[in-house]
Amino acid sequence: MNTTVFLLLRLGIAISMFGHGLVRLPKLQTFSQWMIGIFEKSMLPKIVVVPFSYFLPIAELTIGLLLFTGLFTKPALLLGGIMMLALLFGTSMIENWEAIPSQLLHLIFCAILLQFIDSNIWSLDSLLGK
Repeated sequence: MNTTVFLLLRLGIAISMFGHGLVRLPKLQTFSQWMIGIFEKSMLPKIVVVPFSYFLPIAELTIGLLLFTGLFTKPALLLGGIMMLALLFGTSMIENWEAIPSQLLHLIFCAILLQFIDSNIWSLDSLLGK
């Protein structure tokens, strides 16, 4: 894969994840309550939903920041993909079929970028020799 194409895709996923986390962190309590309400009638127990609702924005922000800078890119992409799998599962549990394509796209791009990680030249990883 062309290194410039890799950079553009990495930055696109980074901005999306970082933006999701950034807007949710200042209103973390409100976001958590919203998620709890959404999952109230799902099969997922509250004991799972509550911690995830607090973890998600922090994970999104952190993964987005790591991808934006290109630091620990491979682990960040792997964690981003795992996070998308968790989101896909949760989205299925509440039957929010409209959200699934967006989450699948994020997962696909994480997988593609992992496949072509050697193209990650424009990054702190490359600069630091990782």
